[in-house]
Amino acid sequence: MRFRKLLCLIPLYLHSIAAADVQLSALFSDDMVLQRDRPITVWGWGSPGEKVQVSLTGEPAIGEPAQTQVTQDGKWTCTLNPLPASTKPLELKVSATNEILLKNILIGDVWLCSGQSNMEWGLGGCDAPEDIRSANFPLIRHFGVEANFASTPQPNVKGRWNVCKPENAPGFTAVGFYFARRVHQETGIPIGLLRSSVGGTNIECWMSQETLMNTPSLEPYAKMMRQSLAQYQQDLQAVIPEVEAWTRRSRDALVSGSPIPMPPAIPEFPFGEKAFRPRCVTLHNGMIHPLKPFALKGVLWYQGENNAGNPADGLQYIEKKRAMINDWRQWFADPELPFYFVQLAAWQKPTQDPNLADGWAFFRDAQRQALNLPYTGMAVAIDIGDAEDIHPKNKRDVGERLARWALAKQYSKNMEVSGPLYRSLRIEGNQAIAQFEHVGSGLMVGQKLHGSRVEPSETDSLKRFAIAGQDRKWVWADAKIVGSSVVCSHPEVPQPVALRYAFSMNPQGANLYNKDGLPASPFRTDDW
Repeated sequence: MRFRKLLCLIPLYLHSIAAADVQLSALFSDDMVLQRDRPITVWGWGSPGEKVQVSLTGEPAIGEPAQTQVTQDGKWTCTLNPLPASTKPLELKVSATNEILLKNILIGDVWLCSGQSNMEWGLGGCDAPEDIRSANFPLIRHFGVEANFASTPQPNVKGRWNVCKPENAPGFTAVGFYFARRVHQETGIPIGLLRSSVGGTNIECWMSQETLMNTPSLEPYAKMMRQSLAQYQQDLQAVIPEVEAWTRRSRDALVSGSPIPMPPAIPEFPFGEKAFRPRCVTLHNGMIHPLKPFALKGVLWYQGENNAGNPADGLQYIEKKRAMINDWRQWFADPELPFYFVQLAAWQKPTQDPNLADGWAFFRDAQRQALNLPYTGMAVAIDIGDAEDIHPKNKRDVGERLARWALAKQYSKNMEVSGPLYRSLRIEGNQAIAQFEHVGSGLMVGQKLHGSRVEPSETDSLKRFAIAGQDRKWVWADAKIVGSSVVCSHPEVPQPVALRYAFSMNPQGANLYNKDGLPASPFRTDDW
């Protein structure tokens, strides 16, 4: 039914564009944030041939206006010179046969917040009433892109910019809010959060169809899409005679003054396992494509639950993430676009058997290995999960851990960006010795307290380290911190060959931290 309605509306839409006043992309509105130190591209639609002028004004006047002309396809684009950060509100004026005036515009840093439901999760769902009451940050703004699965690239999005204040903050992406609050408080720079996320989605959905169809590691998903699209085309062709017959009857009815008959049923898109997830469309078409060429500071990414099905998915995910990051960096014309992501939080009932590794464990290790991709960073979240809920309420730690990467890399703040990350393994007799990067001011056995506090534990016993010999049987190791290393052994493993840490869906009790209060990432040294 919705596609039949869409077909009926297309002629009206095209007519309105051809005859309407000059319009702007929905990304441009009151209260927005524009990216500093980058050319400011403004775009929209109008009547072919119409002249358009765009300017940013303030006290004093800022920059020179730019002029353009609406092209034959009804689109126009203007580019203004780069500007430094500005906390003083500006006005954006678009002048043609009509005039558009946007107010309260800031120049700062825009971060694209994307992924699944944990990125979409609003601050209002985080049991954080005090953070909402105190969310009076007029220099932080949020734009929520409405979900849009599309079979073809779309020209525009739906959404609006909101200023961060208590009445609006509950609808902000919670991860983005805590990230923005931390960055803004430490830098004073206005922050724009451009949230484009949909729950229950694979990473494949977020790539352009060109990348999806031409990347070898994505071939299984691409094959499914090709088959779905081919079948849909056949279904559409089958109803053409009915549509033509209905058109003739409708014209006859108009001439005779009779009611127009009901149109024939138009085939729906083929759907996947979930009824609301079309298989032959992408979110890139509907929710990333229309954002180009909006300038960004970087990307925050929280996704993976939908791709973490079995151990094989983990190794494939590295290549999928590589393909998507390269795709977005090309799309937004920034080969060094920062891409900071969240490692999956703990979920489900913990297991006490070190041999019961699951898909999520392998997936987290793949996320860790994805740090080898340039200009990336990862926030570890195994210590803030919820065994009963795939959406842990503690988004503060997630956002602030992501902020550490940005503050250090983009804002030149001197701070540790990560908890301990596995670097290498050395075997000495019956001991397996793991060495780490990002030890900060030292390793410690930590305990997570209420809120975001992490303090040294009262015990020096490390948990969730497993050791194995040639028989590949895992046992819990006796593990202790020695300098910047962790030394592991077990009486039943006289000749160890491999080590694992926090390698399960819910590694409850994992307690290796650095003294900056950041948890170590799960890892494995084996390849079986």
